[in-house]
Amino acid sequence: MTRTYLRPTAFVDTPVNFDGQVARLAGGMMFFAAYEIITIAEGKRSSRLVPIDRFEPTEDQAAIHTRITAPRAPLAMGERTIRLDQPQVMGILNMTPDSFSDGGKYSTDPARAAAIGIDMAAAGAAIIDVGGESTRPSAAPVWEGDEIVRTQPVIERLTRSGAAVSIDTRKASVMDAALSAGATMVNDVSALMFDTQALALMARATCPVVLMHSPDAAKTLHDGPAQADPLIETYDWLSDRIKAVVAVGIDRARIIVDPGIGFGKSVAANLAIINGLSLFHGLGCPLLLGASRKRFIGALSNEASVEHRLGGSVAVVLEGAKQGVQLLRVHDVPETVQALKVWRGLRDQALS
Repeated sequence: MTRTYLRPTAFVDTPVNFDGQVARLAGGMMFFAAYEIITIAEGKRSSRLVPIDRFEPTEDQAAIHTRITAPRAPLAMGERTIRLDQPQVMGILNMTPDSFSDGGKYSTDPARAAAIGIDMAAAGAAIIDVGGESTRPSAAPVWEGDEIVRTQPVIERLTRSGAAVSIDTRKASVMDAALSAGATMVNDVSALMFDTQALALMARATCPVVLMHSPDAAKTLHDGPAQADPLIETYDWLSDRIKAVVAVGIDRARIIVDPGIGFGKSVAANLAIINGLSLFHGLGCPLLLGASRKRFIGALSNEASVEHRLGGSVAVVLEGAKQGVQLLRVHDVPETVQALKVWRGLRDQALS
C-alpha cells in the first residue's frame, strides 16, 4: 500500500507579489510556496518538491491540501475566545514537587501559584496550563485525590481572575474536578488512553482537548520501541487517535494535537519532528508544541542545565511559529511573548 503525505515548505513572509504562487498555512500568518510530497511505498520513503503553482493534486491530496489551508476556528474557553490565526502562548504552572523544571516552586501554596499564573496572563499568556503530576521519566505516580487537591484551588483562583485555564492531567476524575472548578481545556499527555473513563467524560464535555503522542501513552509515556521514521510514525499515530476519539462522539473541531516532544524520543527524533512540524497541519487540527527547557536543548548546548535553556527554548518556539504552530507551551512567558511580538512585527513590516 502506498501512502502520501504533504508537508508545506518554502515559507514566505508575505503573499505580496506572489499571486497564485503561495498558499496560506492554516489560515494563519505564514504562507508557503511548495509542498514536499512524501511517499511511503513498500516500506521505503521518497520525496519530491512541487511548487504550489504546479501542484496538481490527486483526490486524496486535495483533501489534505484543504485541511492544511483551512483556517482554524478560535478556541471557546468559557468567556474567553482564543484566536488561532496567530501563535498563542500557553504558560506552564506545575503544582508538583518533582517536575523536571519548576517542581516544588508552588506546590504547597495555591495562592502564590495563582498569583504567578495571573502574572503569566498579564505578560501575554493566552492560556494557563495547570498540572498536578510530573510526567518526566521515572516520576512517581500521583493518587488522583492528591492531584485534585494540588490543582483545584489554583484553578478556582485563576478562573476568578478571568484567566483561561487548561488542566494538564491523564485522569478522568481530575479532569472532572478541574472543569467544575472553571478550567475550559483538557491537556492529556496520554491522548485519553491512560484512564478508561476519560473518553466518555470528554465526549460529554464541550471544551477543547489536547491529544499528545507518546510511544506508550496508556502506561509510562516514555517506554516503547524506537521510531524508524519519527515524523511519519507520529503523524500516523495522531491520525489514528483522532479517528478513535471522534468515533466515540468527541467533535473533531474540539481536538488539538501535540507531537509529544521529549516523550520517549531520542534527540534525533525530536529534531526530525520539529523540523517537519508543518506536516501535522494535514491532520486538520490546531497544533500545540511543548518543548520548553526539554533535555534535547541541553544536548545541543553543551549539556546546559534546565535553568539555562531559555535561549534554546525561544529558538524552538520561533521555529514552531514559522511553521504555523498555533499554541506554544512554555515556562518562560514574558521572554517568549516578547520574542513572538518581534517575530510578528517583522512579518507585519514585510506587509507594509
